[in-house]
Amino acid sequence: MTNDKQHDTGSPAWMQTTLRLAAIYNILWGAWVVLFPQHFWELVGMEPMRHPMVWQGMGMVIGVYGLGYWWASYDPMRHWPIVAVGGLGKLFGPAGFLMNYATGLVPFGFFYTLITNDFIWWIPFGLILWRVHKVYRWRLTS
Repeated sequence: MTNDKQHDTGSPAWMQTTLRLAAIYNILWGAWVVLFPQHFWELVGMEPMRHPMVWQGMGMVIGVYGLGYWWASYDPMRHWPIVAVGGLGKLFGPAGFLMNYATGLVPFGFFYTLITNDFIWWIPFGLILWRVHKVYRWRLTS
């Protein structure tokens, strides 16, 4: 039996709070999209999807990210790869939107999903990863 303190990497409490909020948000958003796949499209005045299971699949993936964030919240410094994967998704999602919007494949109304799914998490996820970088770089050089 190992002592939990043995694995403590000194994650500040705000990291746990951030990841738990992200987890709850992602799980709720994912459930909303899976259970009511056309609702978002109606809210922003977009044409309903012809193949809602694609959107539902995205909702399932986002919900699963939520589980990962919750598990990572127990020790964000140790479980930084989960935060990194989530952070990459929060960068690539808007990049994909910009590419598709520029080519006319996606209407601007889709932008609203980026605010709460991606943009608001850039700073806290970035700060977590920056701290990981500083702590582990220091440990490797000392």
